[in-house]
Amino acid sequence: MELSVLTAASEASITLSAVPTIGIELDQTALTVIGILLILILLMGSGFFSSSEIAMFSLSTHQIDAMVEHGKRGARAVKSLKEDPHRLLVTILVGNNLVNITMSSISTTVVGFYFDASTAVLVSSLGITSMVLLFGESAPKSYAVDNTETWARTVAPLLRIVGKVLWPLITLFYYLTRLVNKVTPGSSSLESSYISRDEIRNMIKTGEREGILDEEEYQMIQRTLRFQNTTAKEVMTPRLDVEAISTDATVEEAIEECMQSGHARLPVYKESLDNVIGVFDLRDVDRDSDSDATDLEVGDVASPTLHIPESKNVDELLLEMRENRMQMVIVVDEFGATEGLITIEDIVEEIIGEILEGDEDHPIEFVDDTEVLVQGEVNIHEVNEALDIDLPEGEEFETIAGFIFNRAGRLVEQGEEFDYENVTLRVEQV
Repeated sequence: MELSVLTAASEASITLSAVPTIGIELDQTALTVIGILLILILLMGSGFFSSSEIAMFSLSTHQIDAMVEHGKRGARAVKSLKEDPHRLLVTILVGNNLVNITMSSISTTVVGFYFDASTAVLVSSLGITSMVLLFGESAPKSYAVDNTETWARTVAPLLRIVGKVLWPLITLFYYLTRLVNKVTPGSSSLESSYISRDEIRNMIKTGEREGILDEEEYQMIQRTLRFQNTTAKEVMTPRLDVEAISTDATVEEAIEECMQSGHARLPVYKESLDNVIGVFDLRDVDRDSDSDATDLEVGDVASPTLHIPESKNVDELLLEMRENRMQMVIVVDEFGATEGLITIEDIVEEIIGEILEGDEDHPIEFVDDTEVLVQGEVNIHEVNEALDIDLPEGEEFETIAGFIFNRAGRLVEQGEEFDYENVTLRVEQV
């Protein structure tokens, strides 16, 4: 009887202990499934935030303005978010870190059902890291790079919602990161999202290397970027090459001089070239051909001109010449002596390259793959660009002849050679 009770009790004990065991197994399975679903959802969230960062910060201001002007859906949301790029970045980083940390926590809990604590942490860390790298970073960012504009317009409204939902947390980290940026070396450049001149140059160089731009286009864009920093001294026709006419000469003599020199305009000087009073224009005489103008003196028909310092920027000069409708200006040094002259053609050549006339020789002529013949008055930066070399450019000289004279420290003679790094310069003619 006693044995029977014990047996019954034993059987009852076995039965009771079996019920909770089955219940725990069901709970683990359910929690595992739920955990996996949550991990997948959070992984999508990680991809969303990662791709959002690439898409939003790859768009330049002019691209966003163009989208808004065309009335594209989501463009105004993009513009609104990019007006405060620091807050936008904090929003993306807070959201991304929240989903990644939550994903890691859930993964560790789920794996902990089947492994000990240390193994669960290791497996979870490796697994989640691999999944985030593949599906939360690499793939989404690649997609965002290929579809920057479309994806930015898609995610912008969602980011605004995230910004409202996580407003307290985002605001806290917004001011904390600002404080950290102030005490750490350097400052954030997010607010200066425009691209620099150097970045444009690098993009142009890459475009030329990849075949997107041909050589002529590449050179023209490079000259345009350099135009703003070009001075009058670099562009002018030097005094030595200036052809001019005295005020005492007759118009008929001036016309003859123009015909012989091949120039439609000549500077007019009184007594010496350091006292240029105007410009004689052959076409002005043509317009007055019905009157007997050829007997007049050049000083009577000369048009006024500008006298500019040799340090004046060419872009400012071009604007000034257009406003005053002048085709020629005189360049003077700090003592007021005439240094040279500049025409509209000289300025245009700074952008489109040399404009050759008649039998005029090209200033840079390739003899073979390793040798070129360069005229002495060619600017050093043109030689550097044409030959892909790095001759120094200094304030003491602008031309290749000036560089050679500076190296020699004296007047040079025909046949002399000078070495600079891997370049040999030989004087062919003086």
